[in-house]
Amino acid sequence: MLNKYPKTKITLISLLSLIILLVTFVFWLRSLMPANVNQQDLSVTQPQDLVYLSKGVKEYRGKILAVVTSTDVMDTSGQKTGYELTELARAYYVFEANGFEVDIASPKGGKPPVVIDDDDMGKFDFAFLNDTVAQVKVDNSIAMADVNTSQYQAVYFVGGKGAMFDFPENASIKSLVSEYYQSGKVVGAVCHGPAALVNVTLDDGSALLANKIVSSFTNDEELLLIPNAKDIFPFLLQNKLTEQGANFDVGHVYLANMAQDGNLVTGQNPWSVWLVAEAMIEQLGYLPVKRQITAEENTISILTTYEEEGIQQAKVKISLMLANDTNSFDRVLLVVHTAVYGMQWQLGKSIDMLRLLSFADNN
Repeated sequence: MLNKYPKTKITLISLLSLIILLVTFVFWLRSLMPANVNQQDLSVTQPQDLVYLSKGVKEYRGKILAVVTSTDVMDTSGQKTGYELTELARAYYVFEANGFEVDIASPKGGKPPVVIDDDDMGKFDFAFLNDTVAQVKVDNSIAMADVNTSQYQAVYFVGGKGAMFDFPENASIKSLVSEYYQSGKVVGAVCHGPAALVNVTLDDGSALLANKIVSSFTNDEELLLIPNAKDIFPFLLQNKLTEQGANFDVGHVYLANMAQDGNLVTGQNPWSVWLVAEAMIEQLGYLPVKRQITAEENTISILTTYEEEGIQQAKVKISLMLANDTNSFDRVLLVVHTAVYGMQWQLGKSIDMLRLLSFADNN
């Protein structure tokens, strides 16, 4: 009897079934874990609750401009977007703790759209939402055309998919980046924020990006979550940066990675915010104020060790962390990376994540 279904159709059905099983398994695994496995109820955190700020620099060192997107919908796809709250909040407090006042701008000015991912929220992010001064600044962001560029020592471009649509062609952004880079002021950007570097020309007519070491959200990261990204975005950011002459620094998928080329500081994804913000402080000539490393950062460190040195060394790192604090890393983030590896068909690595979780629970 002839097979009723073509082989290609059977293969697609099998792949789809495997994906569904994997996703179902991950959600089941997460359901077994406490909702706040590493934290108390942080939603009421106030800025004054952040020990980091209370021990920060008291002297006034100047101002840094943070720029967020004004785009709320991804082109014709209809998908909502905006700036990523965590990418603004964490950098905002690094700058403040190190003596810098932060102003917030956007291409259109006014209240910009925001993306809040509940799974990623930590005490700094909730503190930002409860920070009256910060919220007034966000709700009344300065239009880029009205920014007095002479007031700031540095600029930081916040990520969020909306940046892909309104950063690259904004004349005020291009002018500010060119001016700051050539005058030695610090230019920082993270995730999709480096879209602000696209199409920037220096006074000699060359592209800013020519031969510069930069990082940003990678093609692999973009296409993993949005397979039709090429149809939604005007371009893939890694491709565009490379086309304009950048030496693109690719880190591990969804792990922290920061690239610095003189006064140009860029980060790959949301987990790179701390690295970018503190590197900007160093480039400004100051030693960053010490802070307690977050559980999320420790987890990213475990995952980086796993990628570069293998599972045994990752277990060693977990043991050292557990010896100091049983909640020193975020188990939920390990579960998330179980899915990330699975979505890349790296099933062996997915199994290794489960082995690390089991190891942590038994030590």
